[in-house]
Amino acid sequence: MKLFLVGVSWLLSMSVMKADEIRLASGPEKTSLLELYTSEGCSSCPPAEAQLGRLKDAPGLWKQFVPVAYHVDYWDRLGWRDRLSSPAWTARQQRYASLWRSDSVYTPAFVLDGKETHGGEGELSSPKGVSGVLSATAKNGRTWQIVFQPAEKSATEWEVHLAQLGVGISSRIGGGENDGRTLTHDFVVLAQQDAPLKTEGDHASTRLTAIPSQETAPRRAVAIWVTRRGELAPVQATGGWISSK
Repeated sequence: MKLFLVGVSWLLSMSVMKADEIRLASGPEKTSLLELYTSEGCSSCPPAEAQLGRLKDAPGLWKQFVPVAYHVDYWDRLGWRDRLSSPAWTARQQRYASLWRSDSVYTPAFVLDGKETHGGEGELSSPKGVSGVLSATAKNGRTWQIVFQPAEKSATEWEVHLAQLGVGISSRIGGGENDGRTLTHDFVVLAQQDAPLKTEGDHASTRLTAIPSQETAPRRAVAIWVTRRGELAPVQATGGWISSK
């Protein structure tokens, strides 16, 4: 599980899709990672998911913020198994709770750059300082070359995270608190891989081949972010569409 990054200027701070090549890059200013913890079995989650879904048309998408939705599995016990859920996503949320010294987890829950938030768009677009340039290139949408060039040289060990996202996924719910409803999910994490970056000079890099997900989605995207090794809070993020509407 590896990724390889290429340092680029702020002029490339948007995603570029050319033939079968995909190129993604942040600018030097910090791009936020917005996480939503949700479940098909939770009656209060659909409004939060609708809020996340509206970001598809927001001008800051991929440039100022990157949204991801993790479906947790602790609601499955109420009679409906969320096929998009994973115990790994529950464990991720529990790890946040431990860092925050909280005794419990809940849905819907928004996390912005490693901190609890209500997910307001004003927070997403507010200036956050300079972090460095994160870029990624894939010729086939699967094997990614990624480079992170931090704003300041340091002895920090870096780790990269690549999440494959499904957008416009529809589910007819047959049990639990949303029994009988048809729900639409956006920016759903279908698979995620994490890998250390190798530091060479002023940048850190790796290569990662994404594991394909069996879940179908009308549209797909990818989210990539860098953390300090062993931490959850992102230092820089980027992302973009990998399939058209």
